[in-house]
Amino acid sequence: MTARVARTPVIAGNWKMNKGAAGPAADLARALSERLSGDRGGAGSVEVVICPPYTALHAVREVVAAAAASRRIGLGAQDVFWKDSGAYTGQISAPMLAEAGVNYVIVGHSETRGRFGVAEPDFTPDVLKHFGETDVTVNRKTRAALAAGIVPIICVGETLTERQNGHTDGVVRTQVQGALQGLSGEQVAGVIFAYEPVWAIGTGEVCGADEADRVCGVVRETVRSEYGAAAAEAVRVQYGGSMKPDNAAELLQKPHIDGGLIGGASLKAEDFIAIIDTAAQNSGA
Repeated sequence: MTARVARTPVIAGNWKMNKGAAGPAADLARALSERLSGDRGGAGSVEVVICPPYTALHAVREVVAAAAASRRIGLGAQDVFWKDSGAYTGQISAPMLAEAGVNYVIVGHSETRGRFGVAEPDFTPDVLKHFGETDVTVNRKTRAALAAGIVPIICVGETLTERQNGHTDGVVRTQVQGALQGLSGEQVAGVIFAYEPVWAIGTGEVCGADEADRVCGVVRETVRSEYGAAAAEAVRVQYGGSMKPDNAAELLQKPHIDGGLIGGASLKAEDFIAIIDTAAQNSGA
């Protein structure tokens, strides 16, 4: 078994289109802050990020900024546009996010790429055009985030059909290479990847821990081949796709898995805290 390199685990909660009202969002952020305050047996060794909808960013920022645990809770956004300003109706730029106190941003999530793990019967081909993310736009967003001092959490992963056809590794490599075009090794070392098998997002299905670790290793090896060993050992790779308290330990003990991008379980404070605690235990804290 490959030895684990000492990388600080990152547990990020993607609230998606939930907790949009300031009250529920602030309440959840407050519950997390209170539960994380004080000495939690090494929980401080875990980088914690919460990514509410745009409309709740201010309310959540106010909560975490006032809490004793604020040093351990980063504020993340769920998407970003690559232009700083201009006639781009409905878009939010990286400088705007930075001004709002955002430290992290999710880039290239499968849902923004129009790749859904759960069947959406009313998402016809014409509707799916709304979700127009490509490897090119993921790269532009990644570069924009880095220029604004925001850490991108870059999502990669295959659909069920791609996995069944044996294309998992090729899809993941292509997405990693596309996201990193034009970056330096130093920049690459500071990004976060999230391997999210599309078929496991929101479905309750989980990629087996050994296979999840193997594919996270594909991400790392792709970075190694393009940017060298130092960048590959520094870059952090999360697993996302129905990670929950009852399967987190098996996943987080694997050498290539440096945390999780958590969907449904991040909407319940007790579940999210349990995953954070598990990450702390597996980090050796």
